[in-house]
Amino acid sequence: MEDHLPIEEIHFIEDIGLYFEQMGLPRMAGRILGALLISDPPSQSITDLGERLKASKSSISIMARLLVERGLIERVASPIPRRDYYRFKPGGWIIYMHQWLGLMAGLHQITERGMLLMAGKADPLKERLKEAHDLFSNVEQEFPSILEKISRK
Repeated sequence: MEDHLPIEEIHFIEDIGLYFEQMGLPRMAGRILGALLISDPPSQSITDLGERLKASKSSISIMARLLVERGLIERVASPIPRRDYYRFKPGGWIIYMHQWLGLMAGLHQITERGMLLMAGKADPLKERLKEAHDLFSNVEQEFPSILEKISRK
């Protein structure tokens, strides 16, 4: 990253990158998101991001598309022709968490089928699956109200 960036900004960007990596996503996607969360102006070109993050334009472009797909950032009009600009998408975290909730709902459905497979089996054999089933069931039931509360703010 540029040498003149405050160390706190560098650490913030890297921390988001590492967190994304822990979630099984590319670190560079997290670094881009981190940079866009604190950038001024909010919209940044691929060139700007590449210089700030010391990364290639192709890497930035590929990871930016991933973040757009996840609903966290959006492509915006460019003041310069033939340049792509991105910014953090208003409500991006809500969109991202709705996608995550969809994944949890899918796991809940799968564990429902598993519970049917285990019908009639001894309770100790069902316990591992029941724990997952109960967790995903509760997440599917409770989490939408949390997202709704936040969306209304």
